[in-house]
Amino acid sequence: MAPNKLNPSGNSSLSSGSQAENGFISSFSLFPEKAVQELLQSPIQASDDHLIEFSEALRTVAKALRKVAEGKASAQAEAAEWKRKYELERTRNLQFEDKEKSCPEHRTDLDDVKTNNPAKQPILYNKANSNGKSEECCSKNGICSHEVLRDGKPNSNSKMVKKASFKLQWCCKGEQSDQHKHDIVSFERGNITTAERSSKQISLKWESCPQTVLILNKPNSVSVQILCADMIRWLRQQKKLHIYVEPRVKVDLLTESSYFNFVETWSDDKEILKLHTKVDLVITLGGDGTVLWAASMFKGPVPPIVPFSLGSLGFMTPFYSENYKECLDSILKGPISITLRHRLLCHVIRDAAKNEFETGEPILVLNEVTIDRGISSYLTNLECYCDNSFVTCVQGDGLILSTTSGSTAYSLAAGGSMVHPQVPGILFTPICPHSLSFRPLILPEHVTLRVQVPFNSRSPAWASFDGKDRKQLAPGDALVCSMAPWPVPTACLVDSTNDFLRSIHEGLHWNLRKTQSFDGPRES
Repeated sequence: MAPNKLNPSGNSSLSSGSQAENGFISSFSLFPEKAVQELLQSPIQASDDHLIEFSEALRTVAKALRKVAEGKASAQAEAAEWKRKYELERTRNLQFEDKEKSCPEHRTDLDDVKTNNPAKQPILYNKANSNGKSEECCSKNGICSHEVLRDGKPNSNSKMVKKASFKLQWCCKGEQSDQHKHDIVSFERGNITTAERSSKQISLKWESCPQTVLILNKPNSVSVQILCADMIRWLRQQKKLHIYVEPRVKVDLLTESSYFNFVETWSDDKEILKLHTKVDLVITLGGDGTVLWAASMFKGPVPPIVPFSLGSLGFMTPFYSENYKECLDSILKGPISITLRHRLLCHVIRDAAKNEFETGEPILVLNEVTIDRGISSYLTNLECYCDNSFVTCVQGDGLILSTTSGSTAYSLAAGGSMVHPQVPGILFTPICPHSLSFRPLILPEHVTLRVQVPFNSRSPAWASFDGKDRKQLAPGDALVCSMAPWPVPTACLVDSTNDFLRSIHEGLHWNLRKTQSFDGPRES
């Protein structure tokens, strides 16, 4: 086909060959080229205007939907808070009634206690001292002295081992300071709970000798099994302690010798739930994984843990097994410095749930909870809320919600900061975010975090808790995390700060470099 030609008048005309082939003359040849361009551009311009108006309408709808989502999250968080306050108030009332029935001389004014905020105040009972006066709350210091537990009277038909009682106090270097006189934690049957957390060094002082010890050791290690047997024999012969071990460990011990018939264990999960009412002290033989396993066994209060380092890398295991006798002898006598390692309380809420309280079994984590994309090739899409406020939308490989004890674990590998374990806070660390401005956050410990998979997500997400118990989060599902009221108290070799700095120096070789030569160039 021959190309088009322009005649002298400026009109477009077809060649004769083209006319013969098509049998007609194009209508565009009757108009100037400029008129054709204007004709073609006019409907496109109108279409662009309609697209702009449609996009603006979509933006308005998106803003409205986001406001609705924030309002829903706010209402759900407020309902959950009221539910929690109601449960706390109900529990407190029941405990006061039980207290009045068992100890009439320690009755307190229930109406005065009800006026306190149950979400912030611990369960307080006045303690009568030797002068007959009761110790009152020291509100100006933000801490209170509470009644030390009293062991219940054992039933004549059952054997009961009394739990050891102890106090937790602030440690102050200056003897002139009276802060060390104030207890920061109260106990109910020896269970540690914290209402107001403190970053000060904490000391544990036994008020009665420990009677029962739980020993947990990592499996598949001959050296650890030999050490465990020697330690059990020494604790029984020299300290006259009752000893609990895991069922598999008891089988191994009895296979070795019938001498270990005195060792006790449990038969089902129901007995594990009551283990904290029997055990005064937990000894772990292994690395950080063994400490995590010990913490996961206790769904509520946790006895003090003495971690011995028998693993490849440990940030929570300051004690060495070579001199375990001297260490345990000092710990059983007390006082000792401890680190209260906070845990996260996690709930998975399915989209099919009728309300915020239809959740699965709560999960406690000591290191972190991770929400990632699993085997999917798509980016993770997560909407994050902090209390009643929208935080951000996470697009990347996932998100880490970590405790300060877990700051040297997965969060550190993902770019998070190292934080002292007694600093009360929650680390918000993205995993390979698809944004250069997405930096990690450290949020206060009193907030409640909600991570939800939106309905327009291309794929589900997966949540893992301390590296295990993976759960799938489908679009519409949510994960709610808050600080648990039951910390994990771990014994310190020196104190919490010294142990933390030593662990990052030895475990991570933090800031290890050659010293600059002193004989180089100097300023004149």
